[in-house]
Parts: sequence; structure tokens; C-alpha cells
Amino acid sequence: MKKVAVIICAAGASARFGGNKKKPFVDVAGRAAFLRSIDFFADRDDVKQTILAISPDDDELVKLKWGANLGFNQVKICHGGPERFETVANALKLVADNIDLVAVHDAVRCCLKAEWVADVISRAAETGAAILACPVVATIKKVSNRKIIETVDRTGLYEVQTPQVFDADLLKKAYENIENVDKSTLTDDSALVEAMGRQVTIVPTDSSNIKITRRSDIAIAEAIIKSRPKSRPEGPIGPYIEAQW
Repeated sequence: MKKVAVIICAAGASARFGGNKKKPFVDVAGRAAFLRSIDFFADRDDVKQTILAISPDDDELVKLKWGANLGFNQVKICHGGPERFETVANALKLVADNIDLVAVHDAVRCCLKAEWVADVISRAAETGAAILACPVVATIKKVSNRKIIETVDRTGLYEVQTPQVFDADLLKKAYENIENVDKSTLTDDSALVEAMGRQVTIVPTDSSNIKITRRSDIAIAEAIIKSRPKSRPEGPIGPYIEAQW
């Protein structure tokens, strides 16, 4: 069994989200989005490290509100940077030497499925690099100055999602090579691995693995979560099960 480290990216500025609370910390069906994201990895036997990357501005909030529980569950906290690639680069410094695979996941992509996590980790163990992705089903138009230039052929187009899982040494080498890549084009970790000439495979998903970007996305995420069957824990159910975090 491969040893996995998980990096949860929660350091973004949430510029498009608005309000006085950043996206990772908003309640989604009664639970902070970033906690829901961590949950998908917490009970896996192959996950040996969980690293939560946050903005330095959120350090006090996270440690005061969730620090004790994060510590109990051995979640390490690191500070991210203004750009996503800076955040992942900082988190990679905390990855243990005995880790085989690194999974990078958006803190606000909290509508995962356990089977998708299992499939993408399994695929990465086989190939060295695998990501979740959803086939594009909408009609896509290329636009300039609010005028349609062309209708884009969507054949073979996929919307990239997370987690993205890579061989640990491969991802570290990809980040060492970052100076040779146009940083303005970097929106995910797969692009860095692709820039090294390495093939990345996909595990197909669907559009329910959404990333919360705007406030209106919260209601969509809640509806998705509530529509899915809930697994019943083994043994007697205590009155504080929902407060375990």
C-alpha cells in the first residue's frame, strides 16, 4: 500500500466570493467547507499526512476555532502564498520523506465521493500522475468584446477537478522546474507535471464535484450533499457525533 500525503489548499483570497468570511470557512450544510474536504481523506489507511495550507491572515481564526481538533487529528498547518503554486510549494516542504504519493485538493471542493478519491489514488499509484476531471457537456463559445468568435468543439474537453495525485518525487521535481514555466498559465498542479513531458491520466467524474467560487454555490453544494445517501456509523450513535470536529 502506497503512503499518501494530502495537501488541502485553503489559502486563497476568495476575491470573487464576497462577505466577511472566506470560502474555506463558510458553513456548508452545517459544517465548514474545508473540514468536509478533509473528511474524505481522514479515515483512509493509506493517508499518513494531512497538511492544511492557509493564509497567514487566517492563522488566528483557524487555530482558535479548530486548532485543538486539527491537532488531535494530526493535521499540520502551513502558510500559503498569494498564488496557488506558492501554497503547494510551501506545503510540499512538510511532506515526509517516506511518502509515496501526494494528493492536492481544493478546500472548497467539498462534494467529493469516497469512490472518486479511491479511484484517483489507485490510478496515480499505477501511473505516477492522475487527476479527477469531468467531461465538458455545455456548449462553449469563444468571445471577444462580447461578440462570439467561434463555437468551440467540445470533443475531448474535460473540466479539471481535484484531488490531483502524483508520485511524491515527480511533484517535487515539477516544482523545482517551476522557473522554466510561465507562471501566469499555472492554475493547477497537473500543468507543472505536463510541462516536464510527463503524461497525466484522468479519472472521469461528474459536475457534482463542484468548487465553491461564489456565494450562490453554497446552496448548490448543500443540495448535492443532502441528496447523497449517508452511511450509518457502526455501533451506538452518541448525541455529539456531529460535533466531533
